[in-house]
Amino acid sequence: MSEHDLIDDAHTHAARAAASRKVTIGGRKLSIEEVVAIAKGRAQVALSGDPAWRSRIQRGADFLRRHLAAGETVYGVNTGYGDACVVDVPMELVEALPLQLTRYHGCGMGAYLDDAQTLAVIAARLNSLAYGFSGVRPVLLERLADLVNHRVLPRIPSEGSVGASGDLTPLSYVAAALVGERDVMFDGTLRDAAGVWAQLGHAPLTLAPKEGLALMNGTAVMTGLACLAFARAEHLARLAARLTALSTVALDGRAAHFDAMIFEAKPHAGQADAAAWIRADLAGRDDTPGHRLQDRYSIRCAPHVIGVAVDALSWVRRDVENELNSANDNPLIDPDGERVLHGGNFYGGHIAFAMDALKTAVANLADLMDRQLALIVDDKFNNGLPRNLTGATSARAPINHGFKAVQISSSAWTAEALKHTMPASVFSRSTEAHNQDKVSMGTIAARDCLRVLELTEQVAAAHTLAAVQALKLRVRLNEATLVPAPLRAFADSVAALSPFVDEDRALESDLRALTARIADCALIEGGAQHE
Repeated sequence: MSEHDLIDDAHTHAARAAASRKVTIGGRKLSIEEVVAIAKGRAQVALSGDPAWRSRIQRGADFLRRHLAAGETVYGVNTGYGDACVVDVPMELVEALPLQLTRYHGCGMGAYLDDAQTLAVIAARLNSLAYGFSGVRPVLLERLADLVNHRVLPRIPSEGSVGASGDLTPLSYVAAALVGERDVMFDGTLRDAAGVWAQLGHAPLTLAPKEGLALMNGTAVMTGLACLAFARAEHLARLAARLTALSTVALDGRAAHFDAMIFEAKPHAGQADAAAWIRADLAGRDDTPGHRLQDRYSIRCAPHVIGVAVDALSWVRRDVENELNSANDNPLIDPDGERVLHGGNFYGGHIAFAMDALKTAVANLADLMDRQLALIVDDKFNNGLPRNLTGATSARAPINHGFKAVQISSSAWTAEALKHTMPASVFSRSTEAHNQDKVSMGTIAARDCLRVLELTEQVAAAHTLAAVQALKLRVRLNEATLVPAPLRAFADSVAALSPFVDEDRALESDLRALTARIADCALIEGGAQHE
């Protein structure tokens, strides 16, 4: 069997494994890692078979029908929406009202969410509705599961949500796909939704009263994006620690800066974890006599910088998973007490604040890695390595510039990441005739966080290539240099993607390939790899 056949066979096996793995929705809490697995195509979804859960979903829909038949008023079901809640909708138009909501919110703009983001959004909305407080029918949940399992992906514009009343406009594209309107991606092709449902043997869904509102009036877009952001940030924190260890060896620096006692004396758990990761990567390396006492801050204080992100991730997980595992539309339907509860669970403030904080912590990782990169390329500070890490021979050295331009680009990406740390959550705007007069901006915060992550991953890719080059140059200078096994294995894996730069060449394709690996949380073990 050829190498190509082996790769194809591995891909087929992976696809079958993904198809066989099911994440259960309903009657249980969903984790960030499960959302990421769904988003990355590593798992499908299955609705719970628990009769008590299924009964609860049906009872909610049945109670709402009886409540309306008794002449009761329910916001967004037999009234207008938002400021128009004072407008009564006659019973003969109640069935038509949900479709109107999906249609007039079809005004999104900006780039479309990618496949993984779209799947994360659908998974988040499905899980919220599965809590049984939304008055929707079981068939609605089944069709949302079909979107995931058949990869019928609504084209969701990323811009147009203020994060309360939830993600109305972007989620209207999910609702529209269910009713057979607008375009979807299916089998890699842009298709009309109605045609795809026909191919799958289903009629487009006719929304029952409140189902349009239940689909749209929630925080699924910001929450789905936040799950993906969390996983990428977790991976970056681990990678920043690995690159600190690699830079320490490349710079002939001091392992003593990461002694456990230092971090016991200042007991922030995250920085202790970061120091432990670096210590593990440097295991066996002893500081030789005559070493300078202290390395520069970007090396010596790296655990303190990385630790802020690691500690932030602990409470970011709490808030994201609380939002993920919540009923966050309005009104809520209590099938047990048979009550309609008008409230504001669609408000995305916790996600907004979490994403504003996370993007700041991640941007600091970009700054840290950029400063480490600046050290290792500069022959005034890199303890004997060639200028700009050129690997050229002495005869060719005058015309070779190695990683000079890479460092400039890294500085540009870092500056842009830092610029994006302005919090979105403080920019509330009064909208919709002052009905939505205090809004969260949670989806903008989540989008900003993803942009900061994208830029930081580019910085990490640049630093990775440079640090591996520097390590090889250090070994070339001193063959006795101890390279601990984790760092040697990591350097070899990077070299398989990007060979040693002995003569100047364009590194864009190397950087793009490595950035993609980092964004997929696939460059280093640990972090977001567990599910």
